[in-house]
Amino acid sequence: MPLDNNTILEAIKQAKTKSGGKKFNQTIDMILDIQEVDMKAPEGKIQEVVELPKPTGKPNKVCIVASGEFAFKARNAQADFVLEKDALEALTGNKKELRKVATKYDIFVVEAPMMPSVGRILGPVLGPRGKMPIPVPPTADVNTILTKNRQTVVIRMRTQPVIQVPFGTEQMSDEDLVENAQAILRVLDLKLKRGLKNVKFMFIKTSMGEPVKIKP
Repeated sequence: MPLDNNTILEAIKQAKTKSGGKKFNQTIDMILDIQEVDMKAPEGKIQEVVELPKPTGKPNKVCIVASGEFAFKARNAQADFVLEKDALEALTGNKKELRKVATKYDIFVVEAPMMPSVGRILGPVLGPRGKMPIPVPPTADVNTILTKNRQTVVIRMRTQPVIQVPFGTEQMSDEDLVENAQAILRVLDLKLKRGLKNVKFMFIKTSMGEPVKIKP
């Protein structure tokens, strides 16, 4: 079962006091040391998207790859970037520009009919970064898509039994940070073979601060 709120709350408070007093809104990360998992088996490969219940103050930058009416709606909804068919095709083979796009945006939402082109052109730069494109039907509501994807994080475990995932920022209330942390832990409790019993240690830290250790 997920940790109790008070344990996480206390760790968050400590992490904030050990943040180093930087003059910017630091990200707060959860780091989990995973045990008793075969990294060569499917159980050792985790990639789950989690929608956080509370806004972090640092929303994801969303690129929407679309054409026609969907692209028009995406611009009206103030997507961070709209990549239309001709512009996408123009990126073919331009590794420098492809890397720029893949690095600048956190989430790639794709109008479903354009998925083959995205896989061919953007796939080679998105895959290694763990930014798998999200297909949506042309009739999908753009505003809903943007709201949801600006508040998501990705839980990822690949070659090492360690998971590091941001769940908020220093300027958020402690209570909201606890809610976001619990949302992530609930998913891990379901995905790990023995649930949170597979977590040997957990740390909470700001991006520039000292880690605070928790034993689940």
